[in-house]
Amino acid sequence: MNQENIVAPLLAWYDQNKRHLPWREEIHPYKTWVSEIMLQQTRVDQAIDYFNRFMKRLPTIQDLANVDMDTLLKLWEGLGYYNRARNMKKMAEIVVRDYQGIIPSSYEEITKLPGIGAYTAGAILSIAYNKKIPCVDGNVLRVITRVTLDYSDIAKEDTKEKIKNELIPLLPDRVGDFNQALMELGALVCLPNTIPKCDICPLKNACLAYKEGKQELLPVKSSKTTKRKEKRTVFVLIYQDQVLLQKRDEKGLLASLYELPNILGHLSKKEVKAYLETQGYQIKSLQKGPSIKHIFSHLEWDLTSYIITLKEKSDGIWMHLEEKEKYSLPTAFKNILKGVKDEKR
Repeated sequence: MNQENIVAPLLAWYDQNKRHLPWREEIHPYKTWVSEIMLQQTRVDQAIDYFNRFMKRLPTIQDLANVDMDTLLKLWEGLGYYNRARNMKKMAEIVVRDYQGIIPSSYEEITKLPGIGAYTAGAILSIAYNKKIPCVDGNVLRVITRVTLDYSDIAKEDTKEKIKNELIPLLPDRVGDFNQALMELGALVCLPNTIPKCDICPLKNACLAYKEGKQELLPVKSSKTTKRKEKRTVFVLIYQDQVLLQKRDEKGLLASLYELPNILGHLSKKEVKAYLETQGYQIKSLQKGPSIKHIFSHLEWDLTSYIITLKEKSDGIWMHLEEKEKYSLPTAFKNILKGVKDEKR
């Protein structure tokens, strides 16, 4: 790879074809940071509304540092990987306390902060501070391994480091645009899991995989470990127009979010009745609810549910069915509630 056949055609293509995204309208370290954290596990089209709502509610890093966790998790609801939001608040508090509210512009300092790895640091520093640092995500790995006909396993850290080092000599003065252009090319043209749009690619003349017709063989990526599967029974406990919630632990999966009460294993209707009665609930009616599967990065939930109307209200957190937006509920439980009709009982 050299600058002549990579940088100029790529930047020219980017200037004509880049998507108009809200975090690109005004380049600011805070906005760049928030957008990059959101985009780690989220499609661009999905992230746009979340980003706009987030910025409306928390326009500055000081606002993020001061927001209560329930409000933050509600803003994040549906994006998943909630540790991202918790780490953002931790980082905001540190930046406000130790850096006068300004995100550090050095690689050494910024990578000390919670939730900031090599890629995110490179994105913030190159886009917001114009530092000549590459940022290598899945899109960039795919583009570069195809351009260089590289069969190295992109799941390995040493491959990422190698490609990062290959990019350093290419970095132009417009480093932020260059890094975004590589990612944009991977998102719009050099596509994964389908036939790439090589006929419109600005790098096709430099691409060794295209020249040899091997672009669909790359990149090479070793398979992930098998997800652990977990069966759970979810209880939709209803009294009049309210449903019972509980709050998850402060650590672990879906930490600090609200959920519908649930236990391990799939219970029959008879077993549910017996279990709830041992917990002190007085059951008025009990019927089968929705069954859903929900997939996390390392875990798959197989959820079966029961809708239980109670004779008396128990202690606990009761949510009015018309106030679902008040509480930060994981998507799995929200999907179960969609199957519950708001009826007067």
